[in-house]
Amino acid sequence: MSSDANALPRQVAAVDLGSNNFHMIVAEPRAHELVVIDRLREMVRLGAGLTAQRSLTVESQERALICLERFGQRLRSLPPGTVRAVGTNTLRTARNAGEFLVQAERALGHPIEIISGIEEARLIYLGVAQGLPDDDRRRLVVDIGGGSTEFIIGLNKTPLQKESLHMGCVSMSLAHFPDGKITAKRFKRAVIAAQQELEPFEHLFHRSQWHEAIGASGTLRAVQKIVVGRDWSKDGISLQSLDQLVDTVIASGRLDKLQFPDLNPNRYLSFPGGLAILHATFKTLGVSHMQVSEQALREGLLYDLLGRIHHDDIRSRTVAALAARYHVGSEHAARIRETLGKFLESLPLGLPLSYDTAAQWLGWAADLHEIGRDIAHSGYHKHGAYILENADLPGFSRQDQCLLALLVRAHRRKFPSKLFKELAPPWNEQAKLLALLLRIAILLHRSRQASTLPDIRLTLGDSRIDLRFPPRWLDEHPLTLADLEQEAGYLGPAGIELTFL
Repeated sequence: MSSDANALPRQVAAVDLGSNNFHMIVAEPRAHELVVIDRLREMVRLGAGLTAQRSLTVESQERALICLERFGQRLRSLPPGTVRAVGTNTLRTARNAGEFLVQAERALGHPIEIISGIEEARLIYLGVAQGLPDDDRRRLVVDIGGGSTEFIIGLNKTPLQKESLHMGCVSMSLAHFPDGKITAKRFKRAVIAAQQELEPFEHLFHRSQWHEAIGASGTLRAVQKIVVGRDWSKDGISLQSLDQLVDTVIASGRLDKLQFPDLNPNRYLSFPGGLAILHATFKTLGVSHMQVSEQALREGLLYDLLGRIHHDDIRSRTVAALAARYHVGSEHAARIRETLGKFLESLPLGLPLSYDTAAQWLGWAADLHEIGRDIAHSGYHKHGAYILENADLPGFSRQDQCLLALLVRAHRRKFPSKLFKELAPPWNEQAKLLALLLRIAILLHRSRQASTLPDIRLTLGDSRIDLRFPPRWLDEHPLTLADLEQEAGYLGPAGIELTFL
């Protein structure tokens, strides 16, 4: 979004590429609120197409692409920056996710991010919390997805504790009910498997840690529909109504339309696994009653996007917190950012990379380029890159973290030119230029002094950097001259020529 665009976009959209269902939601922003105008949901069962070797089958990819083509017809007219599409557990797991994403983005017409389980949990809580009052009551939010289940404790709009467990309605059903047959023995094994996953986190999410429990997923909504429809519960899901449903499902031996007319047939295959996870959650965490929210990940995506549009990007708060945690020198980083701003003003970056986008990423990289020093001075750029690629960073997708990590990794010493080609578009073409700008700005502030730099003319190309200083300035600053000569030696083997005068 450009800095001079004060008006809100006419529409924004979110797409959730889940392990079971793909969801799309379109809304109109009004001040700080969103009015939903369109929803689509298709059961793709992407997680069921994940082989034992963790590769997506051709058939599952085809189902997904056909769905995304339909979504794309609705979203293709929306401008860049107004659609957030994310992949969750299955795409986090699949070895061939990168190849699939190339086709998926082409079908959808917008970029698709892969988010971590912890980031998924944050966004789920954000979506659920928007529909609840700020009453200072701690809430447990549970979302049973196709391949993972998220548990979050939050207060008002703030998540306090987040966890994503590797169990979901699709994966659990495939493991324990592969042929659709349901027995008491199979169900007990599924519940125990879910309890094993929950066991290390029981103390964090137990009933003693929260005041009310809220469910947020298709499984939870399906369970509520059944138990309320049969008058087993008046509101939400009670423990007694859940026990009645479990007994009924086991007694049925198999889900069908005659015994479960209020359950969507598309859910027959995945429902037993989701029910086992829910039953284990109630038993392990001491849940006696759970309300069910209509909002979840996609609403969280929209509100997170709205925050970015209003220049309240949680990623900036994440960067500030990380810089403080690793004791980064803020004054030094601010001087580097100022120099980068001057460089950017003189460069015609053009599409697909706007000035605002370049300034944002360079600012974050400047703030974080020294976080690795807290681990060791030797190779600190590599330590910093490792932290950024592997830490849980609220607001950042997996692709975001790879980009930020590479900018930090490339800011000194050997220039890893080949690694930039591995980034997702458009960064595979644009990030190299940002990294070169960052290197030069950091080099010019190597003394860490508050002295003012002269006016410097910079010309930047894919394989050439040209710097022009005022007459005799480099003669009067021999250390900077020596640093530039050394930098030319680092860039030369990467096919980049650095000239200065």
